[in-house]
Amino acid sequence: MAQSIRKVGVIGAGQMGNGIAHVCALAGIPVVINDVASARLKEALATINGNMARQVSRQRITEDDKQAALKRITTAESIDALADCDLVIEAATEKEEVKRKIFSELCPVLKPETIVASNTSSISITRLASETDRPEKFIGIHFMNPVPLMELVELIRGIATADATFEASKEFVSKLGKTIAVAEDFPAFIVNRILLPMINEAIYTLYEGVGNVEAIDTAMRLGAHHPMGPLELADFIGLDTCLSVMQVLHEGLADSKYRPCPLLVKYVEAGWLGKKTGRGFYDYRGAKPAPTR
Repeated sequence: MAQSIRKVGVIGAGQMGNGIAHVCALAGIPVVINDVASARLKEALATINGNMARQVSRQRITEDDKQAALKRITTAESIDALADCDLVIEAATEKEEVKRKIFSELCPVLKPETIVASNTSSISITRLASETDRPEKFIGIHFMNPVPLMELVELIRGIATADATFEASKEFVSKLGKTIAVAEDFPAFIVNRILLPMINEAIYTLYEGVGNVEAIDTAMRLGAHHPMGPLELADFIGLDTCLSVMQVLHEGLADSKYRPCPLLVKYVEAGWLGKKTGRGFYDYRGAKPAPTR
């Protein structure tokens, strides 16, 4: 019998964190969102409310489902509020030193049997687990963005992850109605190992003047039936996140094919990180997005 997960903690109230809390609450699991910024917690609740309202209007869920789910979500600025959780998922920024600091502060407040997971899209689960007091209870649970819409979750075992931890995590993900892909603990796992080099290659195609932003995105939408062009997708993911995944691939696999495009580096240095900052490969400050190159 797999360990039962009755209450979940989520660290980080950004796009991923609020999405994870959203799907947990709809699946009937009480969830606590923790973030150091109270403003971000308020924004997260407003986002979840808005996203659930959209699901009601599309008749995916009922108004009663929405109200019941919202009641299952609480927020907390203190990490102590996660003490009684059975599973805590870290969904902070994709920087290893930030994640390590969170785990070193988190573990002392948890019950010994609590499972700790990271929603990292690229960093070694084995390495993150080594920062904790429970490597056998540590696992990668990587949700796709936007969490309420995307059907896939990657499960990644570290070298020390126990079978019981893996089974409990599988049961939890299935309860959320998601499909599991099991990935080995190699840089960027499955989805991002394939997707991010494609995005990086699209940026090289722009950098080398093979096509402009519009031509590249149109080509991949209509020529490969991708729902979104790779540059538009990069803006949606966040160019800083794209760059950190490429850096993890480049450093972790030491293969020049993963070298981040200099143009991607330049955009990140300019603070043009995509949709969240109003500018990336498109400028979002006007009535409709306009290509920046």
